[in-house]
Amino acid sequence: MSQYRTFTAADAVEYAKKFGGVDDPSTLVSAEEIGDGNLNLVFKIYDNQGKSRVVVKQALPYVRCVGESWPLTLDRARLEAQTLVEHYKHCPQHTVQITHYDAELAVMVMEDLSSHRIWRGELVQGVYYPEASRQLGEYLAQTLFHTSDFILHPHQKKTEVARFINPEMCEITEDLFFNDPYTDHERNKYPEALEPLVASLRHDDALRIAVAGLKHRFFANAEALLHGDIHSGSIFVADGSLKAIDAEFGYFGPIGFDVGTALGNLLINYCGLPGLLAPREAADGREQRLSDVRDVWIAFAHRFLELAEDKTTDVAMAYPGYAQAFLRKVWADTIGYCGTELIRRTVGMSHVADMKLIKDEAMRTECIRNAITLGRTLILAADHIEDVEALLARIRQAV
Repeated sequence: MSQYRTFTAADAVEYAKKFGGVDDPSTLVSAEEIGDGNLNLVFKIYDNQGKSRVVVKQALPYVRCVGESWPLTLDRARLEAQTLVEHYKHCPQHTVQITHYDAELAVMVMEDLSSHRIWRGELVQGVYYPEASRQLGEYLAQTLFHTSDFILHPHQKKTEVARFINPEMCEITEDLFFNDPYTDHERNKYPEALEPLVASLRHDDALRIAVAGLKHRFFANAEALLHGDIHSGSIFVADGSLKAIDAEFGYFGPIGFDVGTALGNLLINYCGLPGLLAPREAADGREQRLSDVRDVWIAFAHRFLELAEDKTTDVAMAYPGYAQAFLRKVWADTIGYCGTELIRRTVGMSHVADMKLIKDEAMRTECIRNAITLGRTLILAADHIEDVEALLARIRQAV
């Protein structure tokens, strides 16, 4: 019989006393529920001096914003913990540390990141972290290379793919990224004035075929252990530091999905900044977002190629030039998935602060229009944009 029960703040404190790894557990006295997502309870645990020491996270058996009518697997807590543990092995400097997890209770204990801030919140306010984009590229390269066929023995790779099968959470991604925004679905939400634009997505044959291809590759291409939801809200930043969290969508999929999702969130901010900041600050911020997009891709590709040259174990894949050819395919996938992220965050149900916090309704509608238009442009042009400079030129042209 399952031991699962939903934690209260008091339960979280007692759990942290047992499994938090604190030198003197008796000093842990209180908890604050800080979760603002749809899937989990997140408690920050404080000591008797008022200092936060660890974080306790528990998966809920349903989508929080919908209720028990949308049930979810609790196994995602295991998958999240194991994904982060695996990523921490390969990139500890940019992955939150999981110190304990319990599959029965769907609970994990992790390092406290109170010294950091959620990157999305900082981007919305125009706060710039000059190292963050390159650090994100490093995280993507290290975690995706080290869980790929370039380095894993085929037997080990197949075992890992089986260990990280995540059908329930992948189904959510499949619906929200590739299905809902391109149909007249009740979960979709967007300004009424944009109905003609959104309706046109449903009837654009070239777009629908391209999205079907992206979905098929999401199904079929088990290239590496993805984070699965690497957006600016699942990244913490501080001066000189970046940490990825929230990997419950982790599974083996196409590398370009993680890279494209990351870039897509930077471009959502790019589209939203005119409604968030004064004109001069918004213009500067938009140029910085384009630089961030460039830096993420260059840092990722440079490190991935370095790792491939130094560490590839497969004889065929180690042949000179193959890693470069592989990255060209990843690049096309990246652009396509970047486009689907832009559309799902503006047409579908998973809206973000980059748009929601725009107070002027007309400006918000225009920013959303630009994000949808850019997303469509990138999906359709993914196979024809040769490099990151061409991508930046296409973005400037579209928005």
